Amino acid sequence: MLAALFALIDLGAAEPPRFTQDRFAIGLWVPPRTPHDLPGRYREIREAHFNLVIGTSGFSAEEQIRVCEAAGLKVLVDAPAPAPGTHPAKSLPEGPACWGYSLADEPATTAFADLAARVTALREQRPGRLGYINLFPNYAGPTQMAATSYEEYVKQFLKTVKPDVLSMDHYPQMRPGDDSRAEYLKNLEVMRRHSVAAGIPFWNFFHSMPFGDRIDPTEAQIRWMIHASIAHGAKGVMWFCYWTPGQGNGGTGEFPKGGALLTAEGRRTRHYDEARRINDGLEHWGPVLMRLTGRGVTRHSTGNPDQPLARTGIRSLQRVGSDPDAAFLIGTLDHADGRQAVLLVNHSTAYTAWPTVVFDTEGEVREVSREDGLEHPAVDDSPELKGLQVSLGAGDARLFLFPPAKD
Repeated sequence: MLAALFALIDLGAAEPPRFTQDRFAIGLWVPPRTPHDLPGRYREIREAHFNLVIGTSGFSAEEQIRVCEAAGLKVLVDAPAPAPGTHPAKSLPEGPACWGYSLADEPATTAFADLAARVTALREQRPGRLGYINLFPNYAGPTQMAATSYEEYVKQFLKTVKPDVLSMDHYPQMRPGDDSRAEYLKNLEVMRRHSVAAGIPFWNFFHSMPFGDRIDPTEAQIRWMIHASIAHGAKGVMWFCYWTPGQGNGGTGEFPKGGALLTAEGRRTRHYDEARRINDGLEHWGPVLMRLTGRGVTRHSTGNPDQPLARTGIRSLQRVGSDPDAAFLIGTLDHADGRQAVLLVNHSTAYTAWPTVVFDTEGEVREVSREDGLEHPAVDDSPELKGLQVSLGAGDARLFLFPPAKD
């Protein structure tokens, strides 16, 4: 009798179900800002192989959820900060397409306690939904973060808020003579390490338009930012921005050039077709990416053969003949079925790379196809040459899987 009573008490005290990510997130910030043909505009989003919309604009959150469901999209609708003493989670819109609610962007540590209370209320009132919060990048200052370091900022967020997804935005400089991609990689490593420790996925934003002092990225630069994230084990990549924000201030605001995937007037730019190409491959890779956990990323150059490759999954990378030396990112990841995966990324966003690769395994190496998402035997791109040749476009990557380890 007492055992049954204790069982009932335990069931009553059980936490509500938490958000569980069921697909690789290909998301966007700033949805269509137009009153015209919004269902058509959301179909246009899906046609570019996005599967997640973050934020609300153009119509009510309730209507946005219905339109996203019809278009095959998930959505995180805006949830404004509540007035003191109110419980707005009870009145938030719901629907099959609703993944959750966007609560805050780039909060300081001083906001963490309030955000923790909102996340807790959401879990109680909307079990299984995500209370989404996006953090500062590592180039934010101590005053912005209200923390002594970026490491401390992320630690406090995880400890106080206990999120279901770790997310940040980082927009590296990639202009001649000013390349801050090393800081982007450091930021991704912080996300990887803390997300693995917490047992939650991490996402990140990258820029797909010019703004402030950031130049308009090329397709190769966009590919590199995405592939660097995946090399660290990201479970979501977010495009900033989809629809060009209004510049305001008579053209002196942050976005005077425009140039997102769609202009402020709704016209497609070259970035829309770039996104459609890139996202198509990501969508095929997605089921495998969701089963990978990032173990670490190594940068290696064929011009420095003494750089260590131990535990990367690759024994050697060598240039062929008169090819110039090339630099690579090697993402080493663990598959849920016990196998090892390697994402080989061309670090150059200006030149192709065509290295001879020797993998650190004796068994058959397989490659995950961007065309069908299936595993196929790794293809030698130059079979007349000795060894395995792997062709990589600027900023591009190839995803390989090793055979199961022998006992």
